[in-house]
Amino acid sequence: MRKNVLLLESIADEALAVLRENVNVFTGYDEGSLKDVLSKVEVHAIITRGKKRIDKALMDACPLLEVAARSGVGLDNVDVTEATARKIRVINAPGSNAATIAEHTLALMLMLMRNLYGSVERVRQNDWNWRNQYAGDELNGKTLGILGMGNIGKRVARLGEAFGMEVLYWSRSDQNRSMEEVLQQADVVSLHLPLDKETENIIGAKQLALMKPGAFLVNTARGALIDHAALLDALNTQKIAGFGADVLPDEPPVQSLPLVQHARAIVTPHTASLTAATYRRMCLLTVNNVVAVLAGREPEWNSVYNRNAFV
Repeated sequence: MRKNVLLLESIADEALAVLRENVNVFTGYDEGSLKDVLSKVEVHAIITRGKKRIDKALMDACPLLEVAARSGVGLDNVDVTEATARKIRVINAPGSNAATIAEHTLALMLMLMRNLYGSVERVRQNDWNWRNQYAGDELNGKTLGILGMGNIGKRVARLGEAFGMEVLYWSRSDQNRSMEEVLQQADVVSLHLPLDKETENIIGAKQLALMKPGAFLVNTARGALIDHAALLDALNTQKIAGFGADVLPDEPPVQSLPLVQHARAIVTPHTASLTAATYRRMCLLTVNNVVAVLAGREPEWNSVYNRNAFV
């Protein structure tokens, strides 16, 4: 019997083709279509990406659910605790986006440190003489402070060292400085922590006050790691020099609009992992593991986030 898979968001065409070869595929991209599928179909697996949630209510509506999958790395939109209690495998794609997010992080650092965005805009305005008042610097010789040393944080560290930066780091399990020391000494602070109850708003007014007035803060992890009201105040009062991010606590931004529009902030629309190569790889990895579980085969063990519950 072919099993039924519910997609809450679109995935790469190649991954969709793999699904259709092996299972019945249904889409619930909006509330109406989701309700329609749930009223007619016994769902065995659900796949989401970064927005739609797999929560208790959705699990209640799918009593035969075997897999809750996110085509990505972070799992803050999947209720892992509830899934584990129900013996539902939670699948993600660990490490699949490390290279591209690290590249995006360095791109933001370069844009901030060298004032590239301002330079490009002035040239577009036919103001070549702006070069006479240009104020920018370089990463070489600066100190990079990393909070969170998982796959992405480690790769950012290697890239920073390649640019001639001294790297300091702190994470909950691995550190060579205290978080306070990293914030005080770094010229660029880059966030690579997962979002949970312990890390939500881990950067607030107190932490921002520890940073150098000329330092930059970069976030390509999760928007809610930062108290954005405190961040906006720090930018307005020049407690820090600038902010670069690919993530916000509200996407698309509503409450964050004053920050997005700030003259010393550069924000991209959560695109760091949407490069063609990474998007395809992430979707295929997730889909192949979902199909394996539904077929009674073993998935890649490190892709089952709650694997210890099935030992």
